[in-house]
Amino acid sequence: MRYLMLNTAARAELLASLAAMPGFLERSFAGLSADEARRPGPGEALSPVEQCWHLADLEREGYAVRIERLRREVEPALPDFDGARIARERSYRTRDLREAIAAFREARVRNLEAFASLDSTAWSQRGRQEGVGAIMLCDVPAMMAEHDASHRGEIADWQRARG
Repeated sequence: MRYLMLNTAARAELLASLAAMPGFLERSFAGLSADEARRPGPGEALSPVEQCWHLADLEREGYAVRIERLRREVEPALPDFDGARIARERSYRTRDLREAIAAFREARVRNLEAFASLDSTAWSQRGRQEGVGAIMLCDVPAMMAEHDASHRGEIADWQRARG
């Protein structure tokens, strides 16, 4: 779903859903103790604190980098974001949930501001993403929304398992 192929209302809806994700995390995990935030989901799925740090780091080191490189470089080769490796290296489960949500919010706002600053020609900038193939800058908002949706589902599963 390329951003450029959407009508004005659908573009606004997509960007609004991206802007709403930090608030969704805050509402979903409001009132959790540090121990509850570290409790894995069903089948050893990510705990809330791991979910939020993953989202923050992907937003900063994945999406932000892709957006910037697609804006500035001619057909860049974009590396994959190895979320599992980074989670292990950074020991997400030992970190603070509120800091993760704040880091995610800040990075998401910056990325949405970057989108807002693009002119019509910038959206068509191309590159190749490892594990994905050819992409255009206009693909990134939908990629972000799809990723958010998968985490919303995992969070719903975590909440159901928690009771």
